[in-house]
Parts: sequence; structure tokens; C-alpha cells
Amino acid sequence: MHMTSPARDEFRRSQLAIGALFFALGFQYATWVSRVPALKARLDLGEAQIGLLLMTCGIGAAVSFPLVAVLMRRFGSRLLSVLSALALGVVLLALSVVPNYPVTLLVLFCDGVAVGCLNVAMNAQGAALEARFERTTMSRLHATFSAGSLLAALLASGVNAVTGSLAVHLGLAAALLAVLVLAARPGLLAEHPDGAEGQDGAARPDGAADPAEQAGRKSRRGFALPAAATLWMGLAMVFGTVTEGAMNDWSALYLKDVVDAGAGLAPLGIAVVSVMMVCARIFADGWRTRFGDGRIVRTGSLLAGLGLALALLTGGVVPTLLGFACVGLGVAAVTPCVYVAAARQGSDALSLVAAMGTTGLLAGPAVIGFIAGATSLVWGMAAVAASAAVVSLCATRISWPRPAAPALEPRLAAPEAG
Repeated sequence: MHMTSPARDEFRRSQLAIGALFFALGFQYATWVSRVPALKARLDLGEAQIGLLLMTCGIGAAVSFPLVAVLMRRFGSRLLSVLSALALGVVLLALSVVPNYPVTLLVLFCDGVAVGCLNVAMNAQGAALEARFERTTMSRLHATFSAGSLLAALLASGVNAVTGSLAVHLGLAAALLAVLVLAARPGLLAEHPDGAEGQDGAARPDGAADPAEQAGRKSRRGFALPAAATLWMGLAMVFGTVTEGAMNDWSALYLKDVVDAGAGLAPLGIAVVSVMMVCARIFADGWRTRFGDGRIVRTGSLLAGLGLALALLTGGVVPTLLGFACVGLGVAAVTPCVYVAAARQGSDALSLVAAMGTTGLLAGPAVIGFIAGATSLVWGMAAVAASAAVVSLCATRISWPRPAAPALEPRLAAPEAG
């Protein structure tokens, strides 16, 4: 579909604004995680208490589904994304002054709820952008999360070089977050009850509603039990995030303890997976346009499972790193594609799928640990390969949207580098 210059400008503006939301989420998460050692020392916490802190945030995100569904119906994705992103800034300020451990747990539970709200709202915005302009962009939007994490790490390093003050660092980060979100707000897509208008109030050429807006109106009729298609999307998200999370948590240990990689090589497992995921997400929108979301998810997850399984059977540092690279490449587009499919079913479906994904990300590494403890880490990683294969199976039962036209220009969708 050929777009006129005003439409191209509108697409660019909204794309950058929505990308800022993904960027903000990565920035906020990496900011407070980088100060866990400072919180540990300040509150005199043990390792188990730190583990509970991290889990509390995940629990907040996982159980936020009913609230997110209600808020999405009441406020819409535009307002909810702005409010939840600003709430994440308030969390940073609260963490700079928490007086004790119980209050810190409460703050991080609220952080998890805000993360759950922003996760659903920003993905609804991304799906609506694709539907409205018929351009693929969700994968690149997810890639900007990594850019936010990178900037947060650089900021933490820079601030620590000047001062060790927790209040200065988190206060500065909260201010930057607020400026970013408020600057992005005008470019976010507004929901229109009649579905016949675009972001600027102009009528759509065909007078029809965007698919995402049609689904949104369905969800506003009230909550209902999830359809079978939604459950298949949720399962694909669960096993996809299990694969992704487990690789981040267990790849270094596998290289060290099973493959006997040296201390300098063991961290390369995480690096290989992360780099391949970012690179794949930058290019995945083009692949989606050419092959369709369903084929990308089926083929990618199958590649991840088979690549990792072959690496486990072969052994050795190089085959293992190649297998890890297959995982990063194969699962990179799973989350963006499933979010787009879920958004077409309405905000309730999107909220449920997002909550199930958070649950997989939270519980997956622990489950792999239980399997490894009962058998061996090789079998634990084999379960990761099996999880990727299950994603491919689930993908065969999902109704995928038809391929959209390619993004206007690669540089538009990459404010950075999901």
C-alpha cells in the first residue's frame, strides 16, 4: 500500500512514540535492578531476601491480569500506557527512600503491577499501529526494550563514577523517564469508539475500523471466559518465555559445568542469545511481511528447539554457542507476533496472554532448575528445547493476521536497536 507523505509522517511519529514506551520499560527495569546491591547493603538483606524481592516484582506482573483488563476497557491503551509508565518513575523515587524490607516488597509488587499494565498497553498500541497503517513494526518495537536496558546500565555506571547516592541516581532516572513519556504522549494512538477515525481525527479511507479497534470494542462488552484460540496464544507465550528466560538464567552455568568452558567463555552464552535476539528483531518485521507471522513463529521456534537439541547431543563450546544462537534467532519474533495476534482478539485476550507470558518468564527458570536438580542440567536444557518445540505446535492452532506491508524505512522503527 502506497502511503502519502502526511501518512508517512504520522506513521513515523507514532512509531517513535510507541517505541519510547518499550524503551522506557527496559530503562526502568534495568535501572532498579542495577541498584539491587545498594538496596541489599542499605537494608542489610540476605540472598534469600533479595530473591524474594525479585520474585515479588514478577508476581505483581503475573497477577495483574484482572486489573489490567478492567483498566484497558475503562481508559484505553493510550492513557493507560502513559499512567503506568509514569507510575514506574514513581516506583524509582519510592525505592530511593524505602525505610525497610516490607515496604520495599510492597513497592516492588506495585512495580510489577505497573509493568503488567504498561506491557499490555504498549503492545496494544503497537498492534493498533500495524493495523492502522498496514505496516509491520512490532518486532523492532520490542527491540527497543534492549536499548532502554543498555542506556540504564550506562547511566548507572556514569552516576556511580560520580556519586554512590541511591537518591541521586534513581531521582535522575525518574526524571528522564517522565520527560521521555510525556514527550511521547502526543504521538500515541487514540482509541475511537466508532473506529472510523485515525490518530489525527481524519476519517479512514474506507470508513472501517482497525482490526485492533474492533477487537477492543468486543472486549468492552464485558469479561468472558477465554476462547480456545486465546489459550493457544497463551500457551505459545508461556513456552516461548520459558525458553527465553531459561536461556538467560542457565546458559552460562551450562557452559561452565557441562561443557567445561573457561571463565571467560561462560558468559558468552547470554551474550550470544541476546545479540541474536536483538538482531533478529531488527530484521524480523521484513520476514513477517514476506512469510507471515505464523510461518515465522512455527519455523523459528522449531529452529530453536532443534538447534539446542543438536548442541546438547554434540557437546563442545562451539556447537553449544551455535545452538544458543539458534535459540536467540528462533524465539526473537515469537513474543511480538503473539502479541499482535492476541491484540486482535481484544484487550482481555491481550491481558491474559501477557500475564501468561510473565508467568512463564518467572516460573520457567525455576522449573528448569528443579529438573536439573532431579536429573542433570543437560536434561534441564533439553526441557528448554522441548519448550521451543511446543511453541511451534501451538502456532499451528493460532489464527494469524495476514502479512502486512513492510515498514516504511528500517531506520524509522529503530530508535535503538523484546
